[in-house]
Amino acid sequence: MPLKTVEVSANLKDKYEIELKARDFSLTIDQPKPMGNDQGPTPLEYFFFALAGCVLTIGRMVALQKKIDLKAMDVKIEGDLDTDVLSGKSNHIRPGFTRIKVITTIDAPLTQEEKEAFIKEVDSRCPISDNIENVSHIEFVVS
Repeated sequence: MPLKTVEVSANLKDKYEIELKARDFSLTIDQPKPMGNDQGPTPLEYFFFALAGCVLTIGRMVALQKKIDLKAMDVKIEGDLDTDVLSGKSNHIRPGFTRIKVITTIDAPLTQEEKEAFIKEVDSRCPISDNIENVSHIEFVVS
């Protein structure tokens, strides 16, 4: 089984601004004003970016492999979370999203049933949705 190691680095700048690097790319995470400098999306928004990007990438792969004429595919993601844990006001609930909804629009010559089967296969092959739905061990190393 081939394993791929994915690596990013991040470093905290002014206030809540974070500089991220992946390969030759740099991105910024931040918080909206007045808390942050509003220089980039929040970590929660990047989390949804990752899910949307994975769904669309795997969607393209599935379409090519099954010879589906995928003209367009759009994804909108929304989710609900209680911010009391991350802000330190509570520890009696989980800090993550209680609901994540992935709304897809598919422009392809498929019936509604075929579109639903297509998305089910995309979800079953998406590493990001898998990591949301299943527990992955996280090891924190402090130096």
